[in-house]
Amino acid sequence: MTALNQPGILLALPAASRYQLWRLAGDAPAVRAALARLQQWADGEQVVVCMGQPVANLLGVQVPGLRNFPAITGPQGPLALTPHALCLWLRGNDRGDVLRLSREAAALLAPAFSREKVVDCFRHGWNGKDAVRDLTGYEDGTENPKDDDAVHAAIADGMGPGLDGGSYFAVQQWQHDMDAFARMSAMQKDHMIGRRLSDNEELDDAPASAHVKRTAQESFSPEAFILRRNMPWWKVQPDGSDAVGAIFAGFGRSFDAFEAQMRRMAGEEDGIADGLFQMSNPITNAYYWCPPMLNGRVDLRALGL
Repeated sequence: MTALNQPGILLALPAASRYQLWRLAGDAPAVRAALARLQQWADGEQVVVCMGQPVANLLGVQVPGLRNFPAITGPQGPLALTPHALCLWLRGNDRGDVLRLSREAAALLAPAFSREKVVDCFRHGWNGKDAVRDLTGYEDGTENPKDDDAVHAAIADGMGPGLDGGSYFAVQQWQHDMDAFARMSAMQKDHMIGRRLSDNEELDDAPASAHVKRTAQESFSPEAFILRRNMPWWKVQPDGSDAVGAIFAGFGRSFDAFEAQMRRMAGEEDGIADGLFQMSNPITNAYYWCPPMLNGRVDLRALGL
């Protein structure tokens, strides 16, 4: 038997993706049956499967390391706690691929799960290798670990069968105020991020609130390395206006590294909030566990399946 991580976690970002967030709508037997169907279908590449604490609670099991998103207060107040039972990250070459996967998932999971939220994402400013851009124009993921370092940051090991190869997944939907961003001067924008937009160079004279300084992974003790798989999202509102932002998607060996970064961003360490809060705010925040793969299928032994 060969246990591996779900391959979609480490692969380059797809051109299009969708986050499907599901709540429980059935009892434990119905949920077990739906998860068994999902296990036969999901490949871990086009469909990355992520379990929330409500599933473990319903099934009466404890998944080591899985917990709910903590209470954290940012400059606008407490961060919203938005747990879901199941998150599917659907990945495709185009939106048609994602739509097909979305319909297939809905048919498999009903009636035990009810789809509560969908966020459609897309790749922006891709350089053909590993760099992408946020809708602000700034490169996203410059300091992402690569190759073996990415595996070490994102994938758990030494935990035993059913857990080795898994990953702990923090997901936030950040909504940007693009009008507020447009009102900033070029220097204000660069100081908010801590890099120059023109060449992506880190600024030595950036303020302590700069995002790069708030989240420098090697500056924590212990170091707080995670693998980010962020993508922009865009939704047309009923009044015709555009709601836009970024899905922060952080994979780790545990939630500890992400949590250390988020608490510093919120200013819990020194009262200095991350500059990003000047033009963006996380409207959803949740934790999930991404099971490993076993013999080509998602390994759900930790859930008793």
